[in-house]
Amino acid sequence: MTGFICIDKPEGITSFTAVNKLRRICGIKKAGHTGTLDPMATGVLPIMIGGATRFSEFIPTHDKAYEADILLGTATDSYDITGEVLSQKDVSVSYDEFKAVLDTFVGEIQQYPPMYSAVSKDGVRLYKLARQGITVEREARTIRINSAEILAQPQKNVFTVAVSCSAGTYIRSLASDIGEKLGCGACLSRLRRTYANGFTLEDCVTFEELEQIVESGELEDKIKATDSVLDVYPKVKVTEAQSKRFSNGGGLFTQRIRGFKGSGIYRVYSDKNEFLGLGRAEEGSETLEIARLLVK
Repeated sequence: MTGFICIDKPEGITSFTAVNKLRRICGIKKAGHTGTLDPMATGVLPIMIGGATRFSEFIPTHDKAYEADILLGTATDSYDITGEVLSQKDVSVSYDEFKAVLDTFVGEIQQYPPMYSAVSKDGVRLYKLARQGITVEREARTIRINSAEILAQPQKNVFTVAVSCSAGTYIRSLASDIGEKLGCGACLSRLRRTYANGFTLEDCVTFEELEQIVESGELEDKIKATDSVLDVYPKVKVTEAQSKRFSNGGGLFTQRIRGFKGSGIYRVYSDKNEFLGLGRAEEGSETLEIARLLVK
């Protein structure tokens, strides 16, 4: 089996644990996720299986979307509710006051990653330093908040927001920055990813549903084809002879490829419309070389 399955990750487990659980349920050896979700977070977790794992570096990042609960008045070292509390205070922030601050973060902004993150500093993951009680200076990164809307105010000091953002955005940092700007501190108390790598919650299955799918023998129907996730790359179709050459590791003369339009990465298909893999043509090159072959 080769392709993608999107899991609705439950709260309280790591993305690595989720992948291992999928392996056991499906009885497969090769699998990997396309991007880490915090243990406290739930929602969209695309998982590559079989030969699709070879294409991880080529998967389009896309923008991402989340629903989050931001708890005002509580600041933690991890910027979420699971961390050590640094400060707590009574707050009284109105809907309009919160919205006014939230709106200031929409657009292209500078954001510092939290210490409890997988970002590396001098070759060491920040979360490893944080666990030792070490705090280091982090470089700000340019990220983009496409939209941020208040969905609800379930409690006096909690706001539920929907955020669409660029890949690499930390919603925990956003919550902390909002609290700092309001002068009361804040942290994330709930996070649900609703969109990632072209997948939505509607594409997801829970582990319970996955077990039922496997038992009913319908697993292959739920696997999304590898090439469909790579559809940002243009498609070229090659002849039978070219298919054999490409599949055996040989480059193809670009002037003989139908649909070739210049340098870049291409999805390569046989004359029978079978996805063979990705090819790459460098600027000025006359050949389309193999970037990745699909191995089922």
